[in-house]
Amino acid sequence: MTDEEITALRRGADAPATAGRADAGAVAQDLAAAFSTDPIFNWFLRADARHDAARLKLFHLLVAMALTDGEVFRPATGGAAAVWLPSESLGPTPFLQELRTLPIILQATGLSRLSRMSSMRAVMEKHHPRSPPHAYLWFLGVTPQAQGFGVGSRLLAHGLARVDEKGLPAYLESSSPANLPLYRRHGFEVMEVLRPQPDAPQMWAMWREAR
Repeated sequence: MTDEEITALRRGADAPATAGRADAGAVAQDLAAAFSTDPIFNWFLRADARHDAARLKLFHLLVAMALTDGEVFRPATGGAAAVWLPSESLGPTPFLQELRTLPIILQATGLSRLSRMSSMRAVMEKHHPRSPPHAYLWFLGVTPQAQGFGVGSRLLAHGLARVDEKGLPAYLESSSPANLPLYRRHGFEVMEVLRPQPDAPQMWAMWREAR
């Protein structure tokens, strides 16, 4: 990236735009690229030649869900996104919605890894705090070419400023140990270490008290 592009991206992360339906495809592409080397995603996604396409299609589904229940922020130039959900929107997925999303989930995992995603969802739901009400950082991702310039930190700071205005605590699961220092710098602390199955990578459940 050029110096001008980096400067524009950093400024955009300081004051990101709220993504809408028209941005859903671009957000999905950015997050799919950002999570291309994520240990958890690579554990439960299918391992064949359709792996990359499956990850992108899954993020199309997840972004659509996020735009219904929460907020998605991204720099005007793209290249990164933060997905926040209110804890009140979480809970068991309605049966009809499960049926509608099952074909996409199955395409993403393949039959042999469907149980891995099911285990991951189960452990996340079991350990997610029920109270008090809080902001849930579902995803924070920066595309590989935009990493290393403080973009993720700026997006996170923007989101947490909004959370602090509401007087809420915040929660997230980090699927990469490399991100733990970033989250700790912004006030998160590890509550639990989660592992969906014995052979699965670890996830870190992290909490930030209201400020």
